Amino acid sequence: MQNPPGEEPETTLSVTPPKKWAAGVPAVVHALEYSLEQTSPRKTGVDLLAMNQVGGIDCPGCAWADPAPGRRHRNEYCENGAKHINDEATTRRITAGFFREHSVSDLAARSDMWLNQQGRLTEPMIKRPGSEHYEPISWNDALGVLAQELRAMDSPDEAVFYTSGRASNEAAFVLQLFARAFGTNNLPDCSNMCHESSGFALSETLGTGKGTVSLTDLHHADLIFLVGQNPGSNHPRQLSALEEAKRNGCRIVAVNPLPEAGLRRFKNPQKPSGILGRGTQIADRFLHIKPGGDLALFQALNLLLLEAEDAAPGTVLDHDFIDAHTTGFEEFARHVRTVDWDDVHAATGLTRAEIEKVRDEVLNSERVIVCWAMGITQHKHAVPTVREIVNFLMLRGNLGRAGAGACPVRGHSNVQGDRTMGIWEQMPDTFLDALQKEFGFDPPRPHGLNSVDSIKAMREGRVKVFLALAGNFVRAAPDSEATEGAMRSCRLTAHISTKLNRSHTVCGDTALILPTLGRTERDLQADGEQFVTVENSMSEVHTSQGRLEPASPLLLSEVAILCRLARRTVDGKADIPWDTFEGDYGTIRDRISRIVPGFHDFNARVTRPGGFQLPNPVNEGVFNNKVGKALFTSNERVVPRAPEGHLLLQTLRSHDQWNTIPYTDNDRYRGIHGSRHVVLVNPADLTELGLAQGDHVDLVSVWADGSERRAANFEVVSYPAAKGSAAAYYPETNVLVPLDSVADISNQPTSKGIVVRLEPTPDRTQPATA
Repeated sequence: MQNPPGEEPETTLSVTPPKKWAAGVPAVVHALEYSLEQTSPRKTGVDLLAMNQVGGIDCPGCAWADPAPGRRHRNEYCENGAKHINDEATTRRITAGFFREHSVSDLAARSDMWLNQQGRLTEPMIKRPGSEHYEPISWNDALGVLAQELRAMDSPDEAVFYTSGRASNEAAFVLQLFARAFGTNNLPDCSNMCHESSGFALSETLGTGKGTVSLTDLHHADLIFLVGQNPGSNHPRQLSALEEAKRNGCRIVAVNPLPEAGLRRFKNPQKPSGILGRGTQIADRFLHIKPGGDLALFQALNLLLLEAEDAAPGTVLDHDFIDAHTTGFEEFARHVRTVDWDDVHAATGLTRAEIEKVRDEVLNSERVIVCWAMGITQHKHAVPTVREIVNFLMLRGNLGRAGAGACPVRGHSNVQGDRTMGIWEQMPDTFLDALQKEFGFDPPRPHGLNSVDSIKAMREGRVKVFLALAGNFVRAAPDSEATEGAMRSCRLTAHISTKLNRSHTVCGDTALILPTLGRTERDLQADGEQFVTVENSMSEVHTSQGRLEPASPLLLSEVAILCRLARRTVDGKADIPWDTFEGDYGTIRDRISRIVPGFHDFNARVTRPGGFQLPNPVNEGVFNNKVGKALFTSNERVVPRAPEGHLLLQTLRSHDQWNTIPYTDNDRYRGIHGSRHVVLVNPADLTELGLAQGDHVDLVSVWADGSERRAANFEVVSYPAAKGSAAAYYPETNVLVPLDSVADISNQPTSKGIVVRLEPTPDRTQPATA
């Protein structure tokens, strides 16, 4: 067994030119190096050969869809997925001795990477009031402590039940059922912080919070937009789908403040051309846009399409679709015709000629898809931006037909499934009515707390217990100081987790670590070995079943932990068979099939190869919004501006990172090695600011209320960011975003378009190594 690393490694930044292509042989080498460092060759082989296969393990790394059965490669995984699954399957273990050696204060001072590298949690632990150390506790006593604290509260709304997208459908359904039987809708989740703006915009305009495309649609599109996303690092298997689209004649437009390797060229390591050849060019056109300029871009494109229709009536817009399936077109058209090209240039940094070339791409394409991610959703004006993308798709009828549609690309493997299962503080009455009919209790109706409001409620003493099902809430949330202070003000914090992370070091008076099975591990319950299910970004539901022996005999599954807690807390309040649910997950799926639309015959359909596809009403011409039709919207123009001497900062993940956890201090594709405390800045901006590569600066965010926030000692790297912008890594820069800085309408934290100044750090001018 490998020993966990001891002290924090020394970090020295070196910078190389950004890569011009992604994947290839280096991706295979790095994946195997990391995997074999974490676990044995046998476990590595078992995990990788079962990953994303029929009847195998669903990759926890992202929510990208799998090819149809029969079309899957034997090695159906990417570099990051291989790292993530073997990071979970590590042979490193954390025992009681580790917690005797390391106090909570000591652990709180450690880096995210160091905490993760210590290995798997192996037994329940408790930090008691006044103590500086976690100590072992039995499962019976741990759940007793948590249940007693919940039952002692004055109101069920004094508890919050947070969920990460790593949770299965079965665990998510049980958690929301427990919370609502307990009496609260306080069910925040990670989607509050990544795609909440997509859900609000799509629900308003199309009547569904989900995307409308399938993997087959991507393969057969004529034109695909990749907007505010980096598939090479955050969902690399998307590159295989884009490669197939290119082979079928598709054109691709990339819109991003940074040139990303995966948007340039892809060397598919599963093909000889990816090993020996040049690979496939991905983006035919790259729009080097300023952060937050996407709303102005799509408004400009919509104006150009209207003008093209004026010049050649009946040849540009899809009037049949607009007349039959939409409303609000005339008001939208009047608004868009007021677009000011000076504002467009100021917002985007693009010329009219550049945007007109994109319009020409659109006019030459019958089937268009727009994909987007957090480069869109984490702006203050994110909801209007997504609504404008929907306007763009509707103008030429690019909804509800093959090879066209809206594609929000989600991160966590089951973040979409969690929502489908009821993990949302604002579930509609139709869902709550179905719960009432099935289980014989009246679920609470008032909306609960989302992630941001949960932090505020903890800080104000209105929430006293925080329970997290997976995830790393403290590092995922904005305003690090406020978030940590809020968590520490709780009477009890509890985390159902596989590995150690920063959230375990930010404790309430009492803190519990409840170690759970990973997705790679066998799950044996009273009625035999169990499988779980997940839903990917394209609304496909399929199974996931681990192959490895559990990291410890003391681990319980997520479902078992929640069912046992529910029995101790709400047993008798409703007709819910918690014992039966724990012993046989199929009985959970039976209940889901009677509550959640599209899940009929759940147990039978999900075990078919590839599972099943949930219905998408948009593709049937049905729009379940307030107006009963697809809604054109008129969105106020936004021109993000930074005062003189300031830049617009976007936060991002490195290539060697999964969500909040970096695996190394490297970002190979961007040429950053040995440090994460870097800020990437356009060389022309550096000259204007009187800075040079290698200078050390504090990042100081500036807000309209006059407040400022500081992230100290970042090293400057000259990088081809869009003029007037900068980029730095998350979660190190969460401290820059106040809790009240949220997107309009969706309340999603705004980690993009942050106005910052770069303030030289005294006596720190060590140059980076070229």
